[in-house]
Amino acid sequence: MQYSPGLKLLAAMSRGDCIGSKLHLRKISPHCNGAEAQRDTIGQSERNSVRFDLSLLFLKSMALPDQLQAINQTAEALSSGERRRIFYLCEIVDTDTSVARMKDMLTSKVMCHERGHLFLIELLLQLRRFDILKKVYNTNRDEVEKALIHRQVLPRFRVLMANINEDMANEDLNSVKFLLGSTLPREIMEKVQSFLDVIIELEKLDIVSPERVDFVEECFRNIGRVDLAKKVTAYKMSATENFPVPVHTEQHLQTQLDRYRLNTNPRGVCVIIDCVGNDGDMLEQTFKALHFNVFLSKWLCVDETLSVLRGLFRKRENLEGDGFVCCIISRGVKDHLLGTDSYGAGLHLDKVRRLFTADSCPMLAGKPKLFFIQRYSVPEFSPHARMEHRDEDLETDGGSGQSRCDIIPTDADVFWSHCWTDERQLEQGHHRSIYLKALTDALHKGQRRKTHLVDVHTEVNGAIFEHNTTNPDAQYNIDLKHTLRKDLYLQ
Repeated sequence: MQYSPGLKLLAAMSRGDCIGSKLHLRKISPHCNGAEAQRDTIGQSERNSVRFDLSLLFLKSMALPDQLQAINQTAEALSSGERRRIFYLCEIVDTDTSVARMKDMLTSKVMCHERGHLFLIELLLQLRRFDILKKVYNTNRDEVEKALIHRQVLPRFRVLMANINEDMANEDLNSVKFLLGSTLPREIMEKVQSFLDVIIELEKLDIVSPERVDFVEECFRNIGRVDLAKKVTAYKMSATENFPVPVHTEQHLQTQLDRYRLNTNPRGVCVIIDCVGNDGDMLEQTFKALHFNVFLSKWLCVDETLSVLRGLFRKRENLEGDGFVCCIISRGVKDHLLGTDSYGAGLHLDKVRRLFTADSCPMLAGKPKLFFIQRYSVPEFSPHARMEHRDEDLETDGGSGQSRCDIIPTDADVFWSHCWTDERQLEQGHHRSIYLKALTDALHKGQRRKTHLVDVHTEVNGAIFEHNTTNPDAQYNIDLKHTLRKDLYLQ
């Protein structure tokens, strides 16, 4: 039986037979018996386990390159920041993070680790270097995640801290440094370049450890990063319950039961109707950055608004994405939009929503449908009120045939954010909606931080409250209603 060099080395590591550079493999005889047969049965079982691991990790590529060569290729492909993160994950505090030092460290870890092959690919998964997994190890992210789902090798505490480090913006790091000004010496703080630097120093002072993370959790709450505090809380709970949580892939291993799929490119259609002419461009830039196919229309009357909305689902390709967004900026009365019309009952906001329900648009069934409405309230002119658009005026031709709407509630998967303020705000020169500015800022920040939409909107609520506190004569009112059944991340 012939073995490739890479397969020999990996097989030896999986059984713990790595002694220096010597490998101990032998061919199984089909005619052995007695105690010898029992030993060979065990050996065969071990080899079957090895082959199972390898099939998960390397799929069809059994002719692997030499493991040392793979380590060299890996180390040379990493940036200085990635090397520093790997040293932290490997529990090594070393000022020398050179490529040569990285090669030595990885060789030592992989060669003598009981599950060295898993150790190396988990590091690459942590770094999200799927290109290296494919090029050097002939595997992919999905296979690696399946192989690691119950076999995490890296310390969970360090994985959590490393992932949090990636989720922190410079402003968050500066807030942490300010908060810890009396905890860590000034000369240390001046050298801090990342959150990992802070954690390393807190570990040295025995303030933080795998068993003590309350300090970090409270720190995140104090700087307003509730999303990060929740991750630490989840880690604490899993440690208390002795239940393994695969934090190494964070949200990537969340099941379809708790997270909406939003992976298509583009993510879906975003229609923006700006009947005021101030903030439509800002929204367009934001949702393009969130990978939506954006359609912006300006200065529409009610009939034109309805026509644009109807026209969206006449094209099947507009409904093939994983989500849908509708943004409307308009003058209005109560729950009705006026567009550029001077008076009239207008178009009821609820009918806008109903255009895209599962009944009206089956291809959007089960997909998140997001609505962001900025209404500028005007006095009602009931004597001149015209006939409101009726239900029969609303086309419902967004696909046909059997669909998921049979089993998904019609009003499910809707996120409805409606803000209104007095139209006198528009009299200000270069007016910008406080609500829409807060919304776009929070969406950009949520994209960087990987924050789900409900928490993103919490930041918008805070911005509106702060504005109203300091501007009592320019109040904004906001109403959020949603029937989301899962977490939604706009990334």
